[in-house]
Amino acid sequence: MARRLVAVLCTDVALMASTLAAADEEAAARPAEPSLIKRCGWFDNPSPGNATLTDSDGEWTIGLQGGHQARGTWPRFKADHWVRTGTGSAGYGCTCLKVKAQADSQEVTQIVSSRALPLSTCRHAPALKGKEPENPLK
Repeated sequence: MARRLVAVLCTDVALMASTLAAADEEAAARPAEPSLIKRCGWFDNPSPGNATLTDSDGEWTIGLQGGHQARGTWPRFKADHWVRTGTGSAGYGCTCLKVKAQADSQEVTQIVSSRALPLSTCRHAPALKGKEPENPLK
């Protein structure tokens, strides 16, 4: 009886080990879930459906017309926090976004929250020097 119990326990342990190994392989094969991060910089919306955030790490894609669109709500800007660059709502502003993003492709997958900032915040940030979007109306 004791031998039979040991054999059953050994079989259970071997089965559990192979199940855990398979689960580890499956988890390693899945892309990593993006983590939540705060990114501050220039939010540029040059035309409908197109938006990027330019921060100290470069340009992050938020939306491409007919293509990728991050989940969540784009930031809202007061008139004095927004530079109009064309017709409609085209323009840019300074913002901080809490996002989930894919670092390798610099693509924002979800906007969790946003806070519009005065334009001067980005204009005076050393890391954003020379990165203000172009204003064709100027």
